[in-house]
Amino acid sequence: MRGKKGVRHPNPDDPPRRRANKRRGHGNFANDRPPVVGVVSRDTGAIVLEVVERTDQETLIAVVTEHTDDGATVYTDEWSGYARLSAEGRGHATVNHTPGQREWARDDDGDGIREVHDNTLEGLWAALRTFLRPFRGISKHYLHQYVAVFQWAYNKVGVAGMVRTLLGLPLSTPTAS
Repeated sequence: MRGKKGVRHPNPDDPPRRRANKRRGHGNFANDRPPVVGVVSRDTGAIVLEVVERTDQETLIAVVTEHTDDGATVYTDEWSGYARLSAEGRGHATVNHTPGQREWARDDDGDGIREVHDNTLEGLWAALRTFLRPFRGISKHYLHQYVAVFQWAYNKVGVAGMVRTLLGLPLSTPTAS
């Protein structure tokens, strides 16, 4: 029996199961690791998420320029895909996550507030993974729909109350006295 400890597999020529490209951040749509690009507004907290074919510079710049205003400052890590943002009319500030540097946030103007960071978006990826986890094995062709539901829920203030209203439930449950 395969899977029991100490029991050898009857066919040694049968290779073990292998998951392709385990390195984080190196997926593409063709290889079953569709990337999701996100933009977060520092003013409103609203998010925009897009499932894209690949994470090359052209694709990233197109998504960012579509969802940000001219003159807006974009905060990213130092990946080279974002290098052209300044040429596209966006301010661009970076934090350096490379080993040895490990910069997660920076205070550029000396007021004691570390305004240069991408932690909001990093936290958003954790929330998206938590949201997707119960669905286990989402097809890449439907991922954009799950991402759209997450985006909608994240952008709605008081979404729990809205869902309760849609379901015809009371906004709060009565407490026992």
